[in-house]
Amino acid sequence: MSAHAHAHAASHSHGLVHDSVKRSRQGLRAVGLALLILALTAAAQAAVFVATGSVALLADLIHNAGDAATALPLGAAFLLRSERAERWAGFAVVVAIFFSACVAGYEAVDRLLNPDAPEKLGALAAAGIVGFVGNWIAAVVRSRAGRRIDSPALIADGDHARADALVSLGVVASAGAVAIGLDLADPVIALAITLLILRITWASFGTVRGGGHTH
Repeated sequence: MSAHAHAHAASHSHGLVHDSVKRSRQGLRAVGLALLILALTAAAQAAVFVATGSVALLADLIHNAGDAATALPLGAAFLLRSERAERWAGFAVVVAIFFSACVAGYEAVDRLLNPDAPEKLGALAAAGIVGFVGNWIAAVVRSRAGRRIDSPALIADGDHARADALVSLGVVASAGAVAIGLDLADPVIALAITLLILRITWASFGTVRGGGHTH
């Protein structure tokens, strides 16, 4: 190999390493920021759940906590700078979403069979708004980073958080319905949230399965 060719190859190799490291750092930054936002959101909702006993809020809380936990496999994939690991992390996100749907559905059915209307409805509505804002910000962070570094897993997680923001509005609807005397609205809305989570599961699976190339 000539000196010129060797220098060109070395320069090209260093460029690839630089791009890989840059992509890893951007991915880790987005995952870490979203984790912080969702952890704070879940903590605030947990405090309100203890005071209100709303299963609609519990469904949202479980989902937000599970969503925050998906940062672990995604963060590990970006740290390893592996597209294969990143794709598998995307599938781990899908499994976490599905699991949260199962737990939320179980709690909703249990409350339908054993009715118990939530209390402190003002705090309940506020918790729903907190969930909406937290998820929307996390969605923006993930989606922008995912498009910037071309990460199907991160884009799927962003779409997931955006849908979760709308799901959180169901908690606000639950507080309003119970306030006008529709006590069973809380578990019914929790079931509706469960169905939405299942829909999110399927959409996220399609995004992860169809995007990216493994090496």
